Amino acid sequence: MEGVSVRKIKKICVFCGANSGKDVAFVNAAFHLGEVLGKRKIDLVYGGGKLGLMGCVSTAVAQHERQVLGIIPSTFTVNNLVGETCGKEIKVATMQERLVMMMELSDAFIALPGGFGTLEELFQMISWAQLSIHNKPIGVLNINGFFNGLLSFVDHAVKQEFITPRARKILISATTANELVDKLQAFRFEPDPALSKLKWSPSSSQKEKLDLTLRL
Repeated sequence: MEGVSVRKIKKICVFCGANSGKDVAFVNAAFHLGEVLGKRKIDLVYGGGKLGLMGCVSTAVAQHERQVLGIIPSTFTVNNLVGETCGKEIKVATMQERLVMMMELSDAFIALPGGFGTLEELFQMISWAQLSIHNKPIGVLNINGFFNGLLSFVDHAVKQEFITPRARKILISATTANELVDKLQAFRFEPDPALSKLKWSPSSSQKEKLDLTLRL
């Protein structure tokens, strides 16, 4: 990565399925991602528990003696619904509180294959980046083309002028864990000049008024 400014990433939040999926490649890739994070001395933030791909990546990171933090809604811990978190656990009241804490405690975000919950978390982070709530890199690990359809849809939305080319750059993709982490480290945030004027601090009585059409 000679000549490229590299950001320091100490903690990566991984969004992924609580199921293992149909293709064993998903499980293998989740374990390998955990190994890559461990070898690169990057700690893990994730949704807690030990089910599915979530359990694979967290176990692999812990085996490489890196810190693992699971952020989990309290209701999921009743009757050991999702299994024991691999590492430290923080219980929160709501799904939204969980996602906000993930954003605040992480330096970057990776999505592995998953379902509606994974997609919600991924696009929430993308939307918040577009609004300049954070400026952290976001990527998908495109295992065996799992995200091909999603990436094609996003590109289609750009062509139809619902997503700007600038906003499209927020979502990074790669087919291997090392390549994806390299891309996250090289990511340079390009805020929208208008949206970056929004004030999101709790003390703000109202958001700054903007004379523009928001394409969110």
